[in-house]
Amino acid sequence: MGFLPGIHVVPGGRVDPEDAEAGPGTPHPAVAAQLGPRWAAYLNAAIRETFEETGLLHSAPATDPEKGDFRMLKGAFRGQNRQPNYADLDYLCRAITPTGSHRRFNTRFFLGNGENAVGTMAGNGELEDLAWIPSSKLGELTLVDVTEYVLKTALWRWENRIPIGSEPAKLLNYRNDTLRLSIMRKP
Repeated sequence: MGFLPGIHVVPGGRVDPEDAEAGPGTPHPAVAAQLGPRWAAYLNAAIRETFEETGLLHSAPATDPEKGDFRMLKGAFRGQNRQPNYADLDYLCRAITPTGSHRRFNTRFFLGNGENAVGTMAGNGELEDLAWIPSSKLGELTLVDVTEYVLKTALWRWENRIPIGSEPAKLLNYRNDTLRLSIMRKP
């Protein structure tokens, strides 16, 4: 609410130290390659922030309950006999805010299948107007350019059943207040 008040956004936040520990499961190899050695930190942060802000846990049934003792949200996973669903997350893009912004972000955006999210939509209060919104209403939302790109790209990939890892993530950054889009280079 302190950043972009009145604007519709997707859940997000920073990588915390406990996010670095990989849980059971592995990401799609192309996604892991694009993210580099810190893949677990980025994917865990995405799963954790989504859970904290929406109450929805992007997960899969636990295959080995003994491996479910990692620090990131272990209570939420263990309580439902779940584990992170890394393999279902696709890497959409990385966005870097303009140098003149009063709050700078270097953010990565991911797409996961909502059918693999368990829980009840009820966030921690960080997001207002928390709801599933039909894609037909996208044009009625107040969005910043990065969020609009992320939502349109996610919708296009979902509608066209683009396989996870088959499209390289894009880099969105600004030059002279103009949004630029380029293909990500490997880390």
